[in-house]
Amino acid sequence: MNAASSSSATRSSVQSLTERPHAQVLVIGGGINGIATFRDLALQGVDVVLVERGDYCSGASAASSHMIHGGVRYLENGEFRLVKESVTERNGLLKIAPHYVKPLETTIPIFTTVSGVLSAPGRILTHKGGKPKERGAALIKIGLTMYDSFSRDGGAVPRHRFHGYKKSMADLPKLNDNLKYTATYYDASVHDPERLALDVLRDGLAQGPHARAANYVEAVGASDGGVVLRDVVSGEEFAVKADVVVNTSGPWTDLTNEALGEKTAYMGGTKGSHIVLDNPELLAATKGREIFFENNDGRIVLIYPLKGKVMVGTTDLEADVREPAVCTEEEVDYFFGLVKHVFPTIDVNREQIVYRFSGIRPLPGHGDTAPGFVSRDYRIVPSTFGTATLLSLVGGKWTTFRALAEHLSNEVLERLHQTRSVSTLGMPIGGGRDYPITDDARTVWVTSHGREVSRARADMLLERYGTRAAAVIDELAESGDTPLENAAEYSAQEIEYLVRTESVVHLSDVLQRRTSLAFTGQATDALLAELGSITAGVLGWSSDETAAEIAEAARILREAHGVAVGSTSTKEDALSK
Repeated sequence: MNAASSSSATRSSVQSLTERPHAQVLVIGGGINGIATFRDLALQGVDVVLVERGDYCSGASAASSHMIHGGVRYLENGEFRLVKESVTERNGLLKIAPHYVKPLETTIPIFTTVSGVLSAPGRILTHKGGKPKERGAALIKIGLTMYDSFSRDGGAVPRHRFHGYKKSMADLPKLNDNLKYTATYYDASVHDPERLALDVLRDGLAQGPHARAANYVEAVGASDGGVVLRDVVSGEEFAVKADVVVNTSGPWTDLTNEALGEKTAYMGGTKGSHIVLDNPELLAATKGREIFFENNDGRIVLIYPLKGKVMVGTTDLEADVREPAVCTEEEVDYFFGLVKHVFPTIDVNREQIVYRFSGIRPLPGHGDTAPGFVSRDYRIVPSTFGTATLLSLVGGKWTTFRALAEHLSNEVLERLHQTRSVSTLGMPIGGGRDYPITDDARTVWVTSHGREVSRARADMLLERYGTRAAAVIDELAESGDTPLENAAEYSAQEIEYLVRTESVVHLSDVLQRRTSLAFTGQATDALLAELGSITAGVLGWSSDETAAEIAEAARILREAHGVAVGSTSTKEDALSK
């Protein structure tokens, strides 16, 4: 990031730390698990500080497959506790975050009958991957039957169904006609994971001044029992002391501990990449379902309709956390081969890629275990840090963030000699509060809020923000609602509201995490200039700072996400020249 830009903006979040440089708990790492732990502790009345070295939910949590799932494949590894917890949390999130977490119909194309059956018991007993094999119908049937037994929660999701060749091809006619069966089951999607994380964060901040958080603040050292923090924007360093320090840095946990003077070797993350395609034929072929299977190399494969595009992933490769994670051309070739295997008559090519992204999973060290078979469970490792306690989180995934945060908070409360006063079980998150579930209830909500803006616009905002849309609508009713010239589904006043209220520091925050504009391939020269001007007006950037932010956002999109930012929808590479 360009530290010079944004320097004129007042950073009240950082100021709150420098003016009161102590807390009961300091949480380092603002991915979903750190944010959820912050919220849980704030609800208990704990004096808690959260810091994140980049933007909130910009690391591993931003590189997810956009799924909230129980992990049917974990049954094969014998991780029954994790599957039970995951499906319970999935069903819970469908209820407490219905604005972002939706049921996801998922179909598995199956090309063999018994493959993998003989090797599966060995994996369950030894937790070793062995030689990967494509899963056949028998093994998948056993797994989904077990999965149903974990998944039942008052009918939260339907049971799986199996079809033979004839019904499968009638159902999804573009599938590879070499298949023998399909299996269809339900998990859940999270179309806007970054926005869900922001909702969790805002719920924590709403508890009062005892809950403070700052993005673009990095833990860089230790001093007199405190943690030395650096404001990435200004370069200022200061120390914050806490009774308990919680390291939720994800794949960078060991690096954070190293900066604090604590040498650890807990982590062994793997890289997962995805591409986003603008391919109407492929989108139609999925019929709105995720197509999901495990390749014969043991990797998870998904073809996932999302926001009018199709996301394809994912890889599972050894990675160095000290190096940026990027989606390589070899991975793109791998994805194209997978699409061709599942939908052989549909052409996919690089011109259809509108976005690509990659991240490192926060997995534990795994020795010679194959990446695809590394446990996705989590553990909490305590140690001492001067006079404080250091708790390091190893592992964790999106689906279990609420339960994980509860476990981690309980560990903190025990060390603070406090008892839990509030449970987050069943507690609505952000815009999921009073969210209209039925069509009739939605009509009532839209009608009542469609007086200030049109009903169609109220419905769009409800879909985008949940019931938090009410505050956005109030803002627009007062300030106006002028569509952006280069992305008419957003308005200038809506962007101003997001920048002012959602801790935006850089233009890339707006493009990638406050909106879906980068993900859906709408980042053009003209849009970056338009958003840069709006953001500058809120944050007080100079013309030089605004130009630097636009250039930096273009560089990030080009180098990290493979987006050729251009002046037209054909993405002629203007800024990259």
